[in-house]
Amino acid sequence: MKTFLRLLTFVKPFWKGVLLSILTSAATVGSSIGLLGTSAYLISFAALQPSIAYLQVAIVGVRFFGLARGLFRYLERLSSHSVNFRLLARLRVWFYRELEPLAPARLMHYRGGDLLQRAVGDIEVLENFYVRVVAPPLAALLVTLGAGWLMAGWHPQLAGVLAGGLLLGGVAVPWLAHRISQAPGRRLAAARAQMSAAYIESLQGLADLMAYGQENTLRKRMRLGESHMANAQMRLAWTGGAGNALGQLVGNLTLLAVLLAAIPLVRTGQLDGVLLAVVSLVTLASFEAVAPLPQAAQMLEASLESARRLFELVDAPPAVLEPASPLPPPAGAELRVRNLTHRYEAAQPPALDGVDLDLPPGRRVALVGPSGAGKSTLLALLMRFWDAPPGAISLDHRDIRDYRSEDARRMFAWVSQSAYLFTATLRQNLTLARPKASDQDLFAVLEQAGLRNWLEGLPNGLDTWLGERGQQMSGGERQRLCVARALLQDAPVVLLDEPTAHLDAVTEQELIETLHRVLDGKTVLWASHSLTGMQWMDEIVVLEGGRVVERGTHAQLIEKGGLYASMYRIQHDELIVDL
Repeated sequence: MKTFLRLLTFVKPFWKGVLLSILTSAATVGSSIGLLGTSAYLISFAALQPSIAYLQVAIVGVRFFGLARGLFRYLERLSSHSVNFRLLARLRVWFYRELEPLAPARLMHYRGGDLLQRAVGDIEVLENFYVRVVAPPLAALLVTLGAGWLMAGWHPQLAGVLAGGLLLGGVAVPWLAHRISQAPGRRLAAARAQMSAAYIESLQGLADLMAYGQENTLRKRMRLGESHMANAQMRLAWTGGAGNALGQLVGNLTLLAVLLAAIPLVRTGQLDGVLLAVVSLVTLASFEAVAPLPQAAQMLEASLESARRLFELVDAPPAVLEPASPLPPPAGAELRVRNLTHRYEAAQPPALDGVDLDLPPGRRVALVGPSGAGKSTLLALLMRFWDAPPGAISLDHRDIRDYRSEDARRMFAWVSQSAYLFTATLRQNLTLARPKASDQDLFAVLEQAGLRNWLEGLPNGLDTWLGERGQQMSGGERQRLCVARALLQDAPVVLLDEPTAHLDAVTEQELIETLHRVLDGKTVLWASHSLTGMQWMDEIVVLEGGRVVERGTHAQLIEKGGLYASMYRIQHDELIVDL
């Protein structure tokens, strides 16, 4: 019930459209009742061969209700779908807005395909919530009241029989359909999520699967998942069919009960015989209002399960808490880290343990150490992807937690080890850093990043399509493009997270020389396990197991003969002589 009521809050801004669609839906069924009722009266009364004048009202009624039914049906579809589409748009915007503060810390435990299913598939399931779940019962209630009032005008006994049949068909049958469809509805939502995740991961890793000859294993796994999903869909289809059949049976039994109640009334003169056909067709037409309710009950469980999956994700507490009264954006970019300790999970050992670091403007500091030493973790904390303990990181002499995350991140230009390029044009990938940048600005940063010759060879220049995640570019070109994007941002501090990872030695050296040239005068924090270009740095901080084990310049650390010297000797195949 809590999930249902929470879903209804999204409909609140569109209550006028909701009310209009419910009224027009009830008016549509009411017009059907009027059409069949007046038609039955016209035919029955005409059999007595009265004067045509006595039939004029019924003739006009048939024409009126025939036209009104089509008009009201059109208005009902127009209003309900208008509300539905606006509701879906609001749901998508709401979900993204709630999801954004959770990235990346709270999302790392979810598979990419599962997130996609929630963002796309589960929200699409909710399009049935209003059109097929919320509106039909309310419209059916209005029709039941109207049909009962009409029948009561002829005889209260007929109204009681009809109301009982409508309640049975509109409450008992949908309740039974809901109970039966609960388990398969949940299984279907889970199976769809699993299949979506499996499909995306399989497509992304298809080359590796083919290289290792695992196509048949993948095919079997997909068939098994599809079998589970098909079984759940089949169960829901059987439930829907059974609900429709049971609803029709209740309608026909109610018709029989109305006839059994009406015939004695006709014999005793309490009901005009002409009205016997009228009450019969009014009874049948009234069940048009409750016919969609078994399907609505079936859709209800699927909608609630999809909503639970959405709420489960967005209700997770964000890893980064925004300040209640944020400071103005920082004017300076001086960074200071004091006794920084961070754990990703409470039960895990610390990824960083008591780290100290000073990064005044213009200083170039390198973070080096083996994989898992905590280098990328420190950069992620500076970017506020996770929250550091209070007072551990200061920006412009104030706790970084006192600024809005957006304001703090504007002080940093970030180049990651996995150069992510969007499936878009070169211009769109660059202007991500500065949307209003001119072509001259784009040409300038591309030249600074050493991509001028590459740019001149592109068929459409800045408007060249880069393909899926920039796969049409080499690894070095992608890294240089990310450097150009960081330069375009022109932030005071540049964070380099393994910018030369996955590059060959020649390309690595060229990129390092480019960085040395274009970042002159910038504040730089460079995380790397490669020690190429460390002579350029003002200070080198060596991390191991999350702790600072050495620090100094390149020459000082080589002379010290510790972990740094050992790493340098292994990487450069040099014998370091202890002088």
